[in-house]
Amino acid sequence: MPTSHLLYLHGFRSSPQSIKARKVAAKVRAQHPRVTWWCPQLPASPRVAMAQVMQGIADWPRDTMAVVGSSLGGFYATWVAQQTGCPAVLLNPAIDPARDLAQYIGEQTGWHNPDDHFFFKPEFIEELRALDAGALRRPQRYFALIAKGDEVLDWREMAGRYAGAHIKLLEGGDHALSDFDEHIDEVLTFLGFLGGRAQVFSAKG
Repeated sequence: MPTSHLLYLHGFRSSPQSIKARKVAAKVRAQHPRVTWWCPQLPASPRVAMAQVMQGIADWPRDTMAVVGSSLGGFYATWVAQQTGCPAVLLNPAIDPARDLAQYIGEQTGWHNPDDHFFFKPEFIEELRALDAGALRRPQRYFALIAKGDEVLDWREMAGRYAGAHIKLLEGGDHALSDFDEHIDEVLTFLGFLGGRAQVFSAKG
């Protein structure tokens, strides 16, 4: 069965205006206009963010939905995939955001709108720890696109976290995946949008 619903989760301080999110949205809408697309603005609280996401996808068909997540959104997407059993694509995914984001406690501004201010609270660290998805139950349902040149996250840690999954390691690149245009078709193919739905997404997968 083809993918009918696609969720995109942006990263820390990012938004639905993320370049990668907009590019995926444009491709899907142009080529598969009947697909339900949702890229919500995630609140700063991880607990609230995931509660809102799960509420938003409550009626989505688990056997034909998929999720894409970038950076912190990749951490969230892994949690969503573990909860729903759906396939997931992770773009330079955060592995231990409770550790990495501790230094950002305090007032922050959005990447795409400097006038957008929010406060990253100390209790959000514990909320992130509570969202640790654990070992991948179906690693074949995950595709991780990882840049060795990521200046924010350690590619070795990312590759280790998704051992057993489909992994594409980029020799260079950066955290933003500035060359995403070169990889978007591979992402969509894995999700079943180009060339038919991948076998690993079958109901028995």
